[in-house]
Amino acid sequence: MPHHDNGSKLIWFLTGAAIGAAIALLYAPQSGVQTRRYLRKKTEEGKEALADTGKELLEKGKEYYERGRQLAEEAGELLERGRKMVTG
Repeated sequence: MPHHDNGSKLIWFLTGAAIGAAIALLYAPQSGVQTRRYLRKKTEEGKEALADTGKELLEKGKEYYERGRQLAEEAGELLERGRKMVTG
C-alpha cells in the first residue's frame, strides 16, 4: 500500500526533526527559561501536526473502506446477474 509508506515516511521525518531539535538545544546559547518555552512550543506544534496527520489518515481510511465496500457490492451484483443468466 503506497499510503502506508507515506505515513511511515512522515513518522520518520517527525522523529528526525525531534532529534535534530534536541541536538540543536544542546548547543543553543539560551537560558533555561527560554529553552523550556521553546520546547513547550515545539512540543505543542508536533502534537498538533501528529493530530492533523492522524485525522487525515483516518479520513483516507474511511474513503478507502467505503470504496472497497462499493466495489464488493458491485461484484456481488454482477455475480448474481451472471448466476441468473446461467440458470435461466
